[in-house]
Amino acid sequence: MTKLKLYWRLVRLDKPIGILLLLWPTLWALFAAADGFPDGHILVVFVLGTILMRSAGCAVNDYFDRDVDLHVKRTQGRVLATRAIAPREALYVAATLGLLSLGLVLTTNRLTILLACVAAFLAVTYPLFKRFFSIPQAYLGIAFGFGIPMGFAAIQDTVPVVAWLLLIANIFWAIAYDTEYAMVDRDDDVRLGVKSSAITFGQYDVLIVALCYGLMLFLLGVTGVWLAYGWMFFLALSVAAGIAAKHIQWIRGRDRQLCFKAFLHNTWIGAIVFVGIALEVLS
Repeated sequence: MTKLKLYWRLVRLDKPIGILLLLWPTLWALFAAADGFPDGHILVVFVLGTILMRSAGCAVNDYFDRDVDLHVKRTQGRVLATRAIAPREALYVAATLGLLSLGLVLTTNRLTILLACVAAFLAVTYPLFKRFFSIPQAYLGIAFGFGIPMGFAAIQDTVPVVAWLLLIANIFWAIAYDTEYAMVDRDDDVRLGVKSSAITFGQYDVLIVALCYGLMLFLLGVTGVWLAYGWMFFLALSVAAGIAAKHIQWIRGRDRQLCFKAFLHNTWIGAIVFVGIALEVLS
């Protein structure tokens, strides 16, 4: 296998779910902040930046987890775990992608650049939180949602209260979907001493996932009222609630395959919320 293919797998461009879960909240913010279709330059910067930073984050994550991944069924085939590439190569890839992202963000305003520095710190430090923080999924929610305040900053040159509401909603959503993801690896994580919300929540995992979905939808509803959105947005939230309910049905038995299916299916929640916002601001 060529190096390029190995690097492609390292940054998981063959598994775009992470990009989508990072991109949807960013798009929520851009369209809400613009109250219409955002400036083309800003849209390109954020879409490309999302792809680059998620890819860099995967490389950093796998660098820190290379010795753990080898002992987890789902991750033992990753290129760093199998030593198909050297650890330093992952750092080179991450640094290159980070510099490309920096080049993009430098074309925006000062506030966005400052927030991008915070976002980069979150992306780099997230893998370390799994070593000691009992619910690293909450930290992931901040990292995956930081495109929200950045999006408002890029368009409005300020970060209003509604942006932070959206970010908090995203944190609850991330706890929900990444707990479903963590339920797949729970047995391996317990054995290896890795922290996760699935372990911390224990027998209440399904209940707390449902609660997090509910809080996410409630906060999105508050956001919709704040922005004076109409029936199209709230219809979209109703559809998202139905999808979330289906996920709860899937994970109730804690079957690994169904939990992973629920995790992957979360892209539809993000997409439906985006459609609701887009219909409101473009109509």
